[in-house]
Amino acid sequence: MSEATNKIALVTGAGTGVGRAASLALMNAGYTVVLAGRRLEMLEETAKLGPAGKSLCVTADMTSPAAIAALFDKVKATYGRLDVLFNNAGMGAPPVNFEDLSLEQWQAVVNTNLTAPFLCTQHAFRIMKDQTPRGGRIINNGSISAHAPRPFSAAYTSTKHAITGLTKSSNLDGRMYDIAVGQVDIGNAATPMTDRMVAGPGVLQPDGTTRHEPRMDAKAVGDAVAYMAGLPLDANVLFMTVMATKMPFVGRG
Repeated sequence: MSEATNKIALVTGAGTGVGRAASLALMNAGYTVVLAGRRLEMLEETAKLGPAGKSLCVTADMTSPAAIAALFDKVKATYGRLDVLFNNAGMGAPPVNFEDLSLEQWQAVVNTNLTAPFLCTQHAFRIMKDQTPRGGRIINNGSISAHAPRPFSAAYTSTKHAITGLTKSSNLDGRMYDIAVGQVDIGNAATPMTDRMVAGPGVLQPDGTTRHEPRMDAKAVGDAVAYMAGLPLDANVLFMTVMATKMPFVGRG
């Protein structure tokens, strides 16, 4: 029997892409996974792909503090504990010239990519520090954009750099409660969000050209999250980069 049996995980943005891959990897590792997202039908599809009885679908808008609070209240009321949180839900702004990005577009990305993980982490702390056995693990989706930007991505890149600060600060502040916090930085996973990398002309490069980029199976990311989640709480992967081997990131592309 897996050591993860009877452990509870929560994944935001669980209906598609990396969130779905991570949810399935955690379910297959024995976790019961709370699948959170905006679209119930997509969450239910994720649930059907995993083992029966190992998930709970909860609709939640990550831009709503009240919805986030209700999500964690539901987790606590249903299971009485939380062992793993994967802060995965995220969005980008339209790829416009820097000076043309509106305040509303900027704030929408900040609310989803930074404020929501901050609030989720606070709620997780409150549950994890008081449960028995005490503690837990929080994993943040940082993205390759936590290291280097793409053209016209100021809002997304800024929030992902900020997630690195949140990871470090919350890991430090979580020590007293046996809460370990880490970050997975993902590059070119094959998801609906990255379909543009292989469709049409491809994606804009820093030198002004447009080209296709290699991608990797999102399962590789899900397996990485499950590995991080499965470590004993006296060990932590603070940062892990999982990327398509041939994507233009290291070197000069």
